[in-house]
Amino acid sequence: MSEQQATGDGSAAKTAGPGRLYGVGLGPGDPSLMTVRAVQVIARADVIAYHSARHGRSIARSIAAEHLRADHIEEALVYPVTTESTDHPGGYRGALDEFYESAAARLAAHLDAGRTVAVISEGDPLFYGSYQHMHKRLADRYPTEVIPGVTSISAAAARLGKPLAEADEVLTILPGTLPEEELTARLASTDTAVVMKLGRTFPTVRRAMERSGRLPEAHYVERATMPGERTRPLTDIDAETVPYFSVTVVPSRIADLPPATTATLGSGDTAEAPATPDGTAQPAASPDSTTDVAASPDGTGEWAASADGRGEVVVVGTGPAGPLWLTPESRGALAAAEDLVGYTTYLDRVPLRPGQRRHASDNKVESERAELALDLARRGRRVAVVSGGDPGIFAMATAVLEVASQDPYRAIPVRVLPGVTAANAAAARAGAPLGHDYAVISLSDRLKPWEVIAERLHAAASADLALALYNPGSRSRTWQVGKTRELLLEHRAPDTPVILARDIGGPEESVRTVHLADLDPLQVDMRTLLIVGSSQTQAVRRDDGTEIVWTPRRYPEG
Repeated sequence: MSEQQATGDGSAAKTAGPGRLYGVGLGPGDPSLMTVRAVQVIARADVIAYHSARHGRSIARSIAAEHLRADHIEEALVYPVTTESTDHPGGYRGALDEFYESAAARLAAHLDAGRTVAVISEGDPLFYGSYQHMHKRLADRYPTEVIPGVTSISAAAARLGKPLAEADEVLTILPGTLPEEELTARLASTDTAVVMKLGRTFPTVRRAMERSGRLPEAHYVERATMPGERTRPLTDIDAETVPYFSVTVVPSRIADLPPATTATLGSGDTAEAPATPDGTAQPAASPDSTTDVAASPDGTGEWAASADGRGEVVVVGTGPAGPLWLTPESRGALAAAEDLVGYTTYLDRVPLRPGQRRHASDNKVESERAELALDLARRGRRVAVVSGGDPGIFAMATAVLEVASQDPYRAIPVRVLPGVTAANAAAARAGAPLGHDYAVISLSDRLKPWEVIAERLHAAASADLALALYNPGSRSRTWQVGKTRELLLEHRAPDTPVILARDIGGPEESVRTVHLADLDPLQVDMRTLLIVGSSQTQAVRRDDGTEIVWTPRRYPEG
């Protein structure tokens, strides 16, 4: 019906002030899932607007069809392009922007005439909805109300009969149009996920699911609540059959996990920690109870296998502090684990998750931790060994791999995931003192004799390498820093910059720069990492009063 016909009998003509704009969510497809408010607004509107492709068919109109009146003015907002190419001088985005401006002008003409305009949209108007482009262009000029609708993701979860998220789980909603690497990273790092906008993006989404390890959990939902609905495991779907109006759901893991239980490794006294993970040393934990590490939480001596029966050990680096330092891959591995094994301080950095078992110990039983993790994996459990910093730098990766190289653990899959290292974190806080060649040395003589440490310090210093020094001192080791200073002064100028980086990323973080000659051992503890510059390292005071330290990438010839 044309506007002239609709207004000829005066039924839609308005004269008293501007009309009101409504963005009306219609829900996922089944007309019975429209809200009462949506039906009311459509019934009272003068103009019903809806988007469609050039074929003219509108899903939104088909949902609302039974509520449309003969005297409604209908505005079909037909996209000039959807997925095809265009010769518009502004390209695809230019063509769409021009269309949105034109569509908004058409609706504004009705609003200026005092007519009520309802822009109907499947799902929710402000959730990937076409209405939002009208809202941005009109809502600041006319009275506006948005009527929320049931989203496609809620409908998909309902049709699958699987929770989207429970307790503290994080739900991530992703467009399938993201690059594959970005999709993979985000899928790996989240608890649960929904990927929308499939169709031609399906092959990319499936690869991202596989690369992130989420493919076995993923479900496919097509046209939820509508005729032609289809739900299947994602692995069963042929890419050639996937329409745009479909989603992939990675639902809550909690329902499939056993009840949470905490187990504890036995430990001895609280003497000095070993060379602690990546130099992010913490005070030794108090002695734990002496629970048998092989006992299962229910006391039966048996551990339930994972749902897929595939046990593995993943050694995860948490970085120097809390969750801001976690990589997406590490975050995902921690979320996927059925058992977490680690030093108490590092386990405390990982959020509690229902269904996960925690096996905490103090920091002197690395081999026992590794053996427990591998025993659990041998029984079909997915195990994450939690390590501070980077697990391959003075940390748990070596302990796990050493035990995994022995019978009966040689067949257990073991992966090591990198973390932000303490040296790099400290260097970033100070500037770029490790911008050229550098050496990493632990000053702890607990696992190697001081003579070896001194020899390596001499070699690195004589080669004019910048130095990152881990585990410099503790309550029981107070002399190594002084001896290191004396040794380095044989090769370095007294005013060589030395960075004292303590508790990087933590609540007591401090970064100070002193001259090598002024390095005070009493200001150094196991939570401190030292960075000693080379002969080329510069410490510069900037105009704002801050000091930056950097080592040039170019080394002088000769």
